[in-house]
Amino acid sequence: MNGKLRNMTSLYILKDDKVLLLYRQGSRVVNDKWVGSAGGHFEPEELNDARACVLREMQEELGLTPDDIFELELRYVTLRRCNGEIRQNYYFFAKLRDDADVNMHSNEGISRWFDLSELNSLEMPFTSRYVIDHYMRIGCKNSDLYGGVADGEKVNFIKMPEF
Repeated sequence: MNGKLRNMTSLYILKDDKVLLLYRQGSRVVNDKWVGSAGGHFEPEELNDARACVLREMQEELGLTPDDIFELELRYVTLRRCNGEIRQNYYFFAKLRDDADVNMHSNEGISRWFDLSELNSLEMPFTSRYVIDHYMRIGCKNSDLYGGVADGEKVNFIKMPEF
């Protein structure tokens, strides 16, 4: 292992019982899969600020500002070894304000709202699938932060208390 890192964020925007997802197309890392509403790689000045990264990606990809969402929270941090690097993903969840436009278009692929009950049938990247499954079973019932490590078969989550 050479110590190469890939830091990425992902944002899931919720409204009522729906979530906005992106069918990402043309990406070199994740292609032709359903991912969070917006997200991407950290810029050098964002390396110690995942929130700044996810807000920038949201504005670039969806045209949303921080005023369009509320309850933006980092809920999951995952680690996975892939292609000789460690991929660190920071998963945020937020709610869309009632007065924000729900008809969003992304420059990264196709944006679409899904009922939460539809998520299990969608093709997603490895760690994203486990984050969504965990969120639907456990994470949506609390405001805890979870850490997850991919072991090749699944992602093992633990609550990350502050101490």
